[in-house]
Amino acid sequence: MTRQKTIDIHTHILTEEMIRRMQQEAPSLAPKLQRLDDRSAVLEVAGITQKPFPREAWDLEWRFRDMDQYQVDIQLLSTVTHTFLYDQEASPAEAFCQIQNDQIASLVRQYPDRFLGLCTLPMQVPEIAAKELRRAMGALGLLGIHLGTNIQGRNLDDPALEPVWAVAQEFGAFVLIHPHKVAAIDRLRSYYLKNLIGNPLETTIAAASLLFGGVIERYPDIRFCFSHGGGFLPYQAGRFRHGWNVRPEPKRFLAGGADASLGQMYFDTILHADDALRFLIGAAGVSRVLLGSDYPFDMGYFDGVRQVRSLGIPESEQALILGDTARSLLRIPA
Repeated sequence: MTRQKTIDIHTHILTEEMIRRMQQEAPSLAPKLQRLDDRSAVLEVAGITQKPFPREAWDLEWRFRDMDQYQVDIQLLSTVTHTFLYDQEASPAEAFCQIQNDQIASLVRQYPDRFLGLCTLPMQVPEIAAKELRRAMGALGLLGIHLGTNIQGRNLDDPALEPVWAVAQEFGAFVLIHPHKVAAIDRLRSYYLKNLIGNPLETTIAAASLLFGGVIERYPDIRFCFSHGGGFLPYQAGRFRHGWNVRPEPKRFLAGGADASLGQMYFDTILHADDALRFLIGAAGVSRVLLGSDYPFDMGYFDGVRQVRSLGIPESEQALILGDTARSLLRIPA
């Protein structure tokens, strides 16, 4: 019997070749990598510093070693959030997206048994973003979008983004929503709260905006997946339902109630606790939960395959989380 292939839908990559090409395009804006030691570096992008930036982000040998160690057969590659560059001018942002999308597509062609890919888009210019999405999913064969939780402080229900959603609907895109430029940052600077609280808060705001803004309802063929277990949304979904029932504001753009759109959301497994993951499976349904790791960053959870297999749930449910649902959503042949 052939062993089921596991698919990690939340991983990040920034290769040295991507960096080299972006530096050729716009040296002042491009990422800069300064090695610290054999395992890490300092990454600087447009005034943002990531320290440490793990070697696994650019070193494929280390990446393949970890995939084997953690029993991950296939990674769905996405860019690092530092290179979203939604606050930059349209021209370099578009060029950087094209470089990264071309490079991810090249990696998928080189290693078709190990990698699949998502694109990044210059979302601050939605018409250009829609054009690049069509190229990425058409000519390049990428499977969807790696998308930040807000665009220059605007939520994802902003009407200006409709051209992007229209193309995503046409292709049945998989959209991985990832925290970016978190809300309430002035109150979250201590204790790494910008990540511990800020990241799940951002994901919750994005999910609520797509829900109550009617985006999920209007575009049912887009597969929206929310990072880090969906932030606080699964725990507060009952509050969202109640709010729609008793208040006029949530009804403004969401005609059919919260249940249908909540039922179309997907979530990764990155919760760092077995009990929390069991709750998510019970609350969302096992077919809405997908293996994710946030590889290779230190706030990720790399041992997700073992965790899912140790939860005490039926093997058929393990199979859905570890790859079967992702295979269906991404339209990957069995």
